[in-house]
Amino acid sequence: MTAKPRIALVIGSARPTRFADKPAQWMLKQAQARTDMEVELVDLRDHQLPFFAEVASNLHAPSKDPDVLRWQERIAGFDGFIFVVAEYNHSITGTLKNALDQAYKEWNRKPFTAIAYGGAGGARALEHLRGIAVELQMVSTRSAVHIGGSDFMKVFPMGGNKPIEEIEQALLPAAKNALDELSWWASATMAARATTTSAAAQHPISGKQ
Repeated sequence: MTAKPRIALVIGSARPTRFADKPAQWMLKQAQARTDMEVELVDLRDHQLPFFAEVASNLHAPSKDPDVLRWQERIAGFDGFIFVVAEYNHSITGTLKNALDQAYKEWNRKPFTAIAYGGAGGARALEHLRGIAVELQMVSTRSAVHIGGSDFMKVFPMGGNKPIEEIEQALLPAAKNALDELSWWASATMAARATTTSAAAQHPISGKQ
C-alpha cells in the first residue's frame, strides 16, 4: 500500500497580532477531514530562524547554524506543503521568505498550495511565492484559497472579526480543488522521487575519471 503524503501546513506570519491563525485553523480542518493525506501544523513562531547568513544555499554547501539545521530536518520529511500567506506590501512576509531561503534540497520536487488573504485576496503575495518556489524546484497547484474584499473585512480583527465559518461557503469549493490538486501532485512526486532514489542506488556514479 502506498503511504499517504505527509503535508505541512506552514503558518507564514509570526507577528504577535497576526490574523493567520484563523485561516490556518480553518484550512487545517479541511485538510484533516480528508483520507488521502496526513497534515501537520508547522508554525514559524516555533522556529526562531536567524536572517540567512550561511555561506551559500545548502544546495551548494552544508548549513552551519543549529537552528537552521533543525528547520531543514523539520521540513525534509514532508511530501507537500500548504502555506498560509499574508500579503504585506504586495508580497509575502519576510518571515516566510527567510524560512524558504534557509533550505533548498528539502523543498525540491514537492508540491504546494496556499490559503492567502488580504485586500486583494493575497493574490499578489501568492504570485511572488510561486516565483520563489520555481527556483526551489517546487510544484504549485493551480488552485488556491483566497480571502479578500468584503469577506476579508468580515473576518479580519480590524473589521467585523467574525468567525471564518461565516464566509466558508465562498471558500469551500476552492479549498477542495486546491487540496485535490495537492494530493495528486504529492502522490505523483513521491512516486517520481522514489524511482529516482532507487535508480541512483542501483547505478551509483563512480567518483573515478
